[in-house]
Amino acid sequence: MQAVIQRWGNSFGIRIPSAIIQKFHFHHGSKVDIDTDDSQISIRPQKYCLDEMLAQITDENRHESMFENEKPRGNEIW
Repeated sequence: MQAVIQRWGNSFGIRIPSAIIQKFHFHHGSKVDIDTDDSQISIRPQKYCLDEMLAQITDENRHESMFENEKPRGNEIW
């Protein structure tokens, strides 16, 4: 598969074909890791980082526990 490098402001960019977008479930704002070595460039979906995801929890987007006021329904020990 080929792509063309194009100017994007002071940088350059490559359009990612829709088949690759669908295969890797990319969407607007998806984060990727870009690595290079002497002969190639690799672009991979960024792996989730638990610390980063937990840092995004706020009082506004936190939901109440489903189990806080629940009574045991079976043989649960809690």
